[in-house]
Amino acid sequence: MEEVTRYIKPSVERELWGRAGGRCEFKGHNKILYRSSVTQESVNIAEKAHIYSFSEKGPRGWGPFKTNKKALNNIGNLLLICHECHCKIDDEKDGGRYAAQLLSQWKDEHEKRIEMVTGVNPKNKSNVILYGANIGDETSVIQPDYANWALFPKWYPVNEKPTTLDMTWEGKDDRDDYWLTEKRNLVQNFERKVNPLIQEKYHFSIFGLAPIPLLIKLGTLFTDKIPAQVYQLHREPEQSWQWSSEKTDTDYKIIEPASYDKQPVLIISLSGKIDHSRIYGVVGKDVSIWELTIDDPNYDFLKCTDQLSQFRDTVRRLFVRISEKHGIDSQLKIFPAMPVSTAIEFGRVRMPKADMPWIIYDQNNKRGGFVEALRIERS
Repeated sequence: MEEVTRYIKPSVERELWGRAGGRCEFKGHNKILYRSSVTQESVNIAEKAHIYSFSEKGPRGWGPFKTNKKALNNIGNLLLICHECHCKIDDEKDGGRYAAQLLSQWKDEHEKRIEMVTGVNPKNKSNVILYGANIGDETSVIQPDYANWALFPKWYPVNEKPTTLDMTWEGKDDRDDYWLTEKRNLVQNFERKVNPLIQEKYHFSIFGLAPIPLLIKLGTLFTDKIPAQVYQLHREPEQSWQWSSEKTDTDYKIIEPASYDKQPVLIISLSGKIDHSRIYGVVGKDVSIWELTIDDPNYDFLKCTDQLSQFRDTVRRLFVRISEKHGIDSQLKIFPAMPVSTAIEFGRVRMPKADMPWIIYDQNNKRGGFVEALRIERS
């Protein structure tokens, strides 16, 4: 009977290096194994660790290889790993918490990630854009890792680090200078950071957590001529930016005013219901109120991209209808209660030269109701 040794064929070793991308496969480590972390000189610090042990009494034993010991040195039972991680997983005789199933899972996840990162078609690359601004007393922070995760499997980040449009300051949305400062910063950052990326003709993935008027403004900067996917922060069943793959339809309703001879006002009641009395308290009763709503306004109704597409189609029809009735020179006063992704798409749908000027209001509890936030003029 042929004796089984620890010898690993060069072809298997080469494949293991390629699958691992030359990095430690211990989850979360990812250390480069072909270069010194101190001198940056080339050096091989990799070790080939067995998931099921070469020795029957070693960590994790032989497992399914008990009747086929020759297969212990096959690619599927090997991890490319650094010395310290190798010692860690073999520290206890039975493997301890480093069970064979867990190590196999890490191997699969690591090697799939390497394959994904090194094999992206340019058509699947997307520039990740993060925009956050203070909302009341809360500072909006979007974690890049969560954003990148939401892209999979359709899109992959063009760069390791996303493009951020935030500004760091202590401004709150009840201050008089807040809106002007945030708007100016957003426009400047967009021109400086995003416009050069547009020339590269890649897709964009947009993530925003900010007061609704600023997200609408962000949408107007992108327009719908630039290929982009807008994302929504979902809170249930667990917090995630990833869209559901299950298709859902939403019946968006346009409620027209009784007459069209007064100042047009648009109420967007999607994440919550806006009572008309709140509008009268700001602009008076001499207005023609339009409303875009759903049967049960709530923040969590938006689950999939189909609903977002339906929203865009409805808004396009709505803009045309309001312009027909009031003329494109009339100012449209907008009072929004809507999810962040719909706010960005609302701005993207706007046609700079064809749609009427907007005055966008924001609900501010400290100031007792809706206050004027931003104005968007016709180009």
